[in-house]
This record gives sequence, C-alpha cells and structure tokens, in this order.
Amino acid sequence: MKYLIVIVLIITYAIALRFINRNINRLGELKGTDQYRIKYIAKTLNIALTLLFFTLLALLLGIHYTQLSVFLSSVFAVIGVAMFAQWSILSNITASLIIFFGFPYRVGDYIKIVEKDEDISGVVDEITLFHVIIRRQGEIITYPNTLILQKPVIKFDGNRPPVNTIAAETPAADKPLANP
Repeated sequence: MKYLIVIVLIITYAIALRFINRNINRLGELKGTDQYRIKYIAKTLNIALTLLFFTLLALLLGIHYTQLSVFLSSVFAVIGVAMFAQWSILSNITASLIIFFGFPYRVGDYIKIVEKDEDISGVVDEITLFHVIIRRQGEIITYPNTLILQKPVIKFDGNRPPVNTIAAETPAADKPLANP
C-alpha cells in the first residue's frame, strides 16, 4: 500500500511540474517576457515543488516527523547562517517573482524611477533574477529588484518621455534668469 501511495505521489509531482511549467510559459508569453526570464522563474518554482515533494516522500516512507523536523531545522539553521550576509540575494529573488507576476512594465518600455538625487530613466532592456537593466543613451543602469518595488516608477507611452517632462525636471537654479 505504501508503494502505491509513493507511485501516486510521483505521478502527482510530474503532473504538477508540467502544470507549473506550462502556465509559467503561457503567462510569460502573454506578458511578453523574455524566455531567459521565464526559465529562471520556472526553475525557482520547480525547486520549491521538489523540496515539498521530497519532504512528503520522506514522511510517506516512514521517517518520523520529529526526525524530519530535526534534520530540516539543522539544514535551515546552516543555510540561514550562510545566507545571513546574503539577505539581499534572497529578497531580490523574491522581488523577482513579484515583478514577474505583477510588474506593469515590460522589456522595451520607457520608465523613470523617481529618485531624489539621481535621474534613473531609460528603456527597460532586461529583467533578470536580481535586477532590472535599464539602457539610457549608451549607459547601462542595473537597478535591484527590491528597490524598484519600493520606489515609484513612471511609465511613459511609447519609447520616449514627453518633451515637457525633460524641461520640467530642470531645477530652477539651473535655468537662466530673465533680464528685468
């Protein structure tokens, strides 16, 4: 009976992997996302599903919950200590998933990130697992995914900002004074 349950679990795992991959690809094509990015998102979700599968498989094969919880807590403690210094990596990966499913901008859109001290505007060149790459007049700007979720972003229609936007951004101190 236990082997039958394991076989059903393996079949369910295979179906779930196919379902996730098909729907991620469909959503990515619908949003016009780069194939490279779709592959990263699918891989991340497949890893999470695989970890869940192995946990369920271990429980079904007779490993007691207490043994499994001691093992997993030890593994997570080691991983947590190792990743403590790399906290931003985990948050960027999480932000990457959020951007994939809910980001209103796509590759090729002209955007401006509202920053107090710096003009960060240009065409979205690529959205990677850790940052958004923005191209502006021969410059490449890499902006972390976590920060782009925290800042207001302006999306311009077409591939260029309106002309009056550039004039409005010039501080009053930089404009010449009119002769009285």
